[in-house]
Amino acid sequence: MAGDAPQQHFRRVTDQPRTRRFRKGIYILPSLATTFNIGLGYYALWHVFSGSAAEPWHFDNAAKAIGFAVVADGIDGRIARMTGTESDFGREFDSLADVITFGVAPALLAWVWGFKQLGPLNGNDLFARTVQLGALVSFAFLIAGACRLARFNIHTNPQPVNPGRPGKRYFVGMPIPAGAGVIAAVVHFTSGQPLGVWWESIPWAGFVFAAALLMVSTWRYYSFKDIDFRTRHPFRLIMIIAILIALIWYESQIVLFVIAIVYMVSGIFTRMSFEFKKKRTDASAYPNQAPEAR
Repeated sequence: MAGDAPQQHFRRVTDQPRTRRFRKGIYILPSLATTFNIGLGYYALWHVFSGSAAEPWHFDNAAKAIGFAVVADGIDGRIARMTGTESDFGREFDSLADVITFGVAPALLAWVWGFKQLGPLNGNDLFARTVQLGALVSFAFLIAGACRLARFNIHTNPQPVNPGRPGKRYFVGMPIPAGAGVIAAVVHFTSGQPLGVWWESIPWAGFVFAAALLMVSTWRYYSFKDIDFRTRHPFRLIMIIAILIALIWYESQIVLFVIAIVYMVSGIFTRMSFEFKKKRTDASAYPNQAPEAR
């Protein structure tokens, strides 16, 4: 019996370093997902610079890489929250990765795919002016995405303008992964075939600029963070997810395009409905108020 005590003490001492190593290893998991995210951004940039009207599949591959990065960005955050490994380093690392993958990559994709095929950047003709306009709105998208990330990092509980309590259920402004996903979804919808005429590039410039404005807006967007995969859910939710995955697998171009546009418009619709309800509330609060003289 006396000889057993040192052996037990020896086991406890050797077990402690393993526990510490395991905890350090957990912090690597979300960082690996973030590193994968950066790799997808780099892969997308490589295809953007390799694409042309003769080889449009490069643009399509860049759009797909950004789409996969959107999924990876959601995974690394959930891994950190589920394992309790959130850290300041992880947040900063994730923000830098987002600037590359969801800022630089989609901005250059939007410009090269939607404008650069029209001609050179220098010049005074209509085509050159359109290319220059595309460069400006693409840069505005990049700046708006960076500002969106900076605001997210410094505001822990921002208040949206439209209704809804501040918290994890909603984003204030369209998140930058969604903005990048919208750009990628449009390019993927066309199978990467770039725009070649100026009257198609002008609406595309307005679309990219609208995405930039929505990212820096204070309008409410659903975050999906209240969905906890560790708790029980109805069977119909599993069926909906399975059907959605199947639709994306067989008709990714149409389904992803619809999802991206619906999410982009959802913030605008919520804001407009809020304004409409606000006017009705004001009208019911002052029913006897005389109308303004015209």
